[in-house]
Amino acid sequence: MLTLSKKILVAIDGSPQSDKAAEEAVRLASISGSKFKSRLYAVLVLPSMKTPSFTDFFPDKPATELPGWEEKRDRLFYVVEKVAAEAGVDLESLVIYGDPAEELMMMASEKNCDVIVVGSSGKGRVKRTLLGSVSSKISSHAHCSVYIVR
Repeated sequence: MLTLSKKILVAIDGSPQSDKAAEEAVRLASISGSKFKSRLYAVLVLPSMKTPSFTDFFPDKPATELPGWEEKRDRLFYVVEKVAAEAGVDLESLVIYGDPAEELMMMASEKNCDVIVVGSSGKGRVKRTLLGSVSSKISSHAHCSVYIVR
């Protein structure tokens, strides 16, 4: 059966590419109209915490526990929250730790998302070849559709 309501996951990192992806994800979510409400998940993936060693008597606190986190979080999610509110789209903002590509795909699977929206990396060909990019990893391995916004 065709369902017009969708579950959409958008990757957020504060870059101009992720802001464009957020705007596009909200547009996709709002296409279904008010009768078929789509759900949008905005996900920020922070680098994993290093595992403590014998010399780490005072391990670093996670970024979400550092002073000033709330202001930083508000800046990172500003565009997606503003655009979603204006469009009347249901939004859930999440902050998780780990490898961005792996965590985004895992979250999309957990939430049973229909599409993952990511911004293009903006890296050059050599850098992308050496380091890889989150968008290319997701597009190659995700269980659902992937929409890469340039």
